[in-house]
Amino acid sequence: MMEVFPAIDIQDGVCVRLQQGRFDSASTYSSDPLEIAVRWKDAGATWLHVVDLDGARRGMPTPALSSVLDRLVAVGGLRIQWGGGIRTADHITRILNAGATRVVLGTAVTQERTRAAKLLGEFGEAAAVAVDARDGLVAINGWQTDTDHSVAEFTCEMKSLGAVRFIATDIATDGMLSGVNTVALAGVAEAASPMPVIASGGVAGPDDIRRLMQLQQESHNLEGVIVGKALYTGSLQLGEALALAQGGQDG
Repeated sequence: MMEVFPAIDIQDGVCVRLQQGRFDSASTYSSDPLEIAVRWKDAGATWLHVVDLDGARRGMPTPALSSVLDRLVAVGGLRIQWGGGIRTADHITRILNAGATRVVLGTAVTQERTRAAKLLGEFGEAAAVAVDARDGLVAINGWQTDTDHSVAEFTCEMKSLGAVRFIATDIATDGMLSGVNTVALAGVAEAASPMPVIASGGVAGPDDIRRLMQLQQESHNLEGVIVGKALYTGSLQLGEALALAQGGQDG
C-alpha cells in the first residue's frame, strides 16, 4: 500500500503545473486552490501536497498564501504537506501552527550541517527532506541552482543528521508525463533506507502507479507518490490511483 498525494502547485495565487520546474512553462488549471482541494477530497484524497512556487523562487513563504492554507485546513479531513521557500524554524512553526501536517525542507538543510541537524532534530516527523535531482545532483532554490551534492551522498548525510522522511523528485520527468524514473528512485530509496521515501515526478497514468507498487516490493521504504499533471490532464483519475496504491485493481 502507498499513500497518494495529489499536488497543488500555486503561482501568483492560482493552481498551475510546470514542466521540469521551469517557471516560464506554467499551465494554469484553476484560479482557486480551494476548488481543487475539494475536488481531490471528494475523489478520496486524504493528503494534499501543496507547493508555494513563488516562495520557492524567492526564498521565503508567500505571505498571501497564509489565507490559502487556512482555507485548505478548514476543508477538514485532509492532511497537508506544504513546501516552498521554507528556510527557518520560524517559517516551519508558523506553517505547522496554521494547520499543515508536514513541511518540506530543501535549501534550508542543504548548505549548513549544524543548521540542518537543528531543524531536523527540532521538527522530526513534521519535516520531510526534498531530494530534488537533476543529472544525479541535488538542485536547490526552487530548482534554479545546481549543487555539487550527489543524490546518494546528500540523502545519506541528511539521514545521519536526523531526517526521518524524504521526497525524491526527478526534475527531468517532473510535469512531463513521461513516466517515473524508477532507477533513480530506487537509488534514493536505497540511500534513505530504512527511512520512508515519497516519489515525485513523471507519473503519466495507471501503469506508473503499478510500476511503483512493483518497486515497493523491493524498496520496502517507498511510502507514497505525489501526482500532479496526470490528474489535471485526466490521463490518471485520482480514484484509480488510490485503488491501485491500495493494492486493488482499476476499473
